[in-house]
Amino acid sequence: MERNYFEDLVFEKEDFTETPFNPGEYENCTFNGCNFSGTDLSHITFTECTFNGCNLSTVKLTNTGLRDIHFKDCKILGLHFEDCSDFLFEVHFDTCMLNLSSFFQQKLKKTIFNDCSLHEVDFTEADLNNASFHNSDFAGAKFEKTNLEKADLSTSFNYSIDPELNRIKKAKFSIDGITGLLDKYDIEIV
Repeated sequence: MERNYFEDLVFEKEDFTETPFNPGEYENCTFNGCNFSGTDLSHITFTECTFNGCNLSTVKLTNTGLRDIHFKDCKILGLHFEDCSDFLFEVHFDTCMLNLSSFFQQKLKKTIFNDCSLHEVDFTEADLNNASFHNSDFAGAKFEKTNLEKADLSTSFNYSIDPELNRIKKAKFSIDGITGLLDKYDIEIV
């Protein structure tokens, strides 16, 4: 079966909930203000693509290739990134809402999350070694057997991370955020 190949294209305000998204491989493409909500992007490969101001909520990602993908100002609710292809998986997030998404067992070394809302995101068993979380909100996010070694959470907030259940060696936290490492002890810090 022949596979469609799209290169260097710009998609402006396309609504893929009404018009089907063409399966295939997308390289160096830009998606501006597009609506993918609920779209099935399974078995599609994106390489060096940028998504600006897009709605990607509840998109299906079964074996989807995300290779050096930049998301900026996107609404990305309820995505299961663990369903993506592991081959060359690389994503970057800037001012995105990723609430209720899951990165279960995903390799996210050196991934950048800038100014992101990460409410109730599942990072269980994820590898976040050297990841950077600048000014990100972790309200209700789940960390269990997560590798946070050398990760930078120094400007992040609302996290609750159990140091006994996660690897946090050389991770950076702010003095204000240190209470997020002590939540399980139910102590009062004054």
